[in-house]
Amino acid sequence: MLIPVATTDASGYCQMDKKTFESGLLIGDIARLSDVQIETIRYYERIGVVPKPGRTKGGHRLYSSDQLNRLVFIRRSRELGFSLAEVRTLLDLIDGDEMTCEEVHGITMEHLSNVRQKLADLRRLERALKELAGQCSKGKVSECPIVDTLFATV
Repeated sequence: MLIPVATTDASGYCQMDKKTFESGLLIGDIARLSDVQIETIRYYERIGVVPKPGRTKGGHRLYSSDQLNRLVFIRRSRELGFSLAEVRTLLDLIDGDEMTCEEVHGITMEHLSNVRQKLADLRRLERALKELAGQCSKGKVSECPIVDTLFATV
């Protein structure tokens, strides 16, 4: 059985036995399928953004396809720069009965505004570093304007 998953390769599918998938996925399987590290999955469980999975009689975690989808959602949101607080808010909207796209749009637009501000800050930083590097004669460290600037008091 091919299970659709978010991947960075071209296929976007993973071969998995249907019985295994329906009975639950072990943490290593869900980590591989979601491309989320095992310790990160455990962390997400601890902070409550991923529900704690059921367990086997032997105590192993068993994850559902819904938990896999949630992990992929969280990973993709984090890749896009959403904070965990923003991800939690989005998940709360999704989990609630009154989710509107307008609310998701609002969170996204606020995040976009923050990204644009960071880009502007990075452009200013780039200009400052370029100017600072331009002052360097590449001589002795004791005469280096870059080092002098970094040691300078405000």
